[in-house]
Amino acid sequence: MSTLRHTLGLHLKNIPGWRTDRSIVVIESDDWGSIRMPSLEVFQKLQKHGIRVEKCPYNRYDSLASEEDLDALFDVLIKYKDKNGNHPVITANTIVANPDFTKIRNSGFREYYYEPFTDTLKRYAGRGNAFKLWQQGLEGKIFYPQFHGREHLNVPRWLKSLRDQSEETRLAFDFEMFGISTEITNENRLSYLAALDFDNEAELGWQREMLVSGLNLFEDIFDYRSDSFIAANYTWHSEIEHTLYLNGIKYIQGAGMQKIPAIPKPKFKRHFFGQKNDFDQLYLTRNCIFEPSSDVNKNWVSACLGEISKAFLWKKPAVISSHRLNFIGSIEINNRTRNLKTLDKLLDSILKRWPQTEFMTTSELGSLVLA
Repeated sequence: MSTLRHTLGLHLKNIPGWRTDRSIVVIESDDWGSIRMPSLEVFQKLQKHGIRVEKCPYNRYDSLASEEDLDALFDVLIKYKDKNGNHPVITANTIVANPDFTKIRNSGFREYYYEPFTDTLKRYAGRGNAFKLWQQGLEGKIFYPQFHGREHLNVPRWLKSLRDQSEETRLAFDFEMFGISTEITNENRLSYLAALDFDNEAELGWQREMLVSGLNLFEDIFDYRSDSFIAANYTWHSEIEHTLYLNGIKYIQGAGMQKIPAIPKPKFKRHFFGQKNDFDQLYLTRNCIFEPSSDVNKNWVSACLGEISKAFLWKKPAVISSHRLNFIGSIEINNRTRNLKTLDKLLDSILKRWPQTEFMTTSELGSLVLA
């Protein structure tokens, strides 16, 4: 019965909205630029302190992409071309800043400071030349950064916990990280990763300022303006969409469900592909999943092909969710090796099954929908 409900759900979410006869495939990948697990050494130290980091895939595998990670990913992407001669391209949804831990500590955890992610890369082993590879991927049309947020961090919530001397949060801070998942934390708290969640509506003003500064920093780093955005943890208040609109965002990526912060509990709102809001921004919802790090025993190629088939059946683009952690090998090299073999097989299968496939970025797809 659960399998039947799942299959029905896959069909239902593809029914409403914009349609096309073209076989379009978009790969959207979140979390690029954000810190998570700094190193295998930190991972092991957290384990010794009783934190079950091995139980969460993001804590077990995810870290800033190294030069080896990017080289290996790009080697897979350039193997393939669609009917137009385009390679598969990763829409790399990017966090452009990380906490400046030294300055925050020196403020007594009273003030928040951040650094561009390009500065963070310089401090991590094996990442000194990583941004050059980002630029090469962009030039080669296989890696296209878009805006995921300034930080993947709920700054007010995190700072309050640090001031309150939450033991686990302070321990993670000492290792220059914040992203211990709520699923494994020993603390009774809300997520630090939902950057646009809030504990009171007064924080909306701060969120607007953070988004504007983040979008400007994105442009400073990449020399172009991001025209799409995806909220961390699919959580945002609809009021910030006006701020995004005023700052160049035309397309809002996401799942089919938006989590809206509210007191005393959040609300939820469904979206469909090609739906417009009051500012004529498009919701470009995902309808396929390729997240092999989340379940190493699942046949991800078969499952994703099935979802692509249902998308094309209903004349929808196949918009695939595939987070950064799937391509990272610095914590556990087999994570990267195993998943890139699976990605290779998926891309090969897509082109053999649908020879008319067209690979696009989120921005290219959004432009087509608006045309």
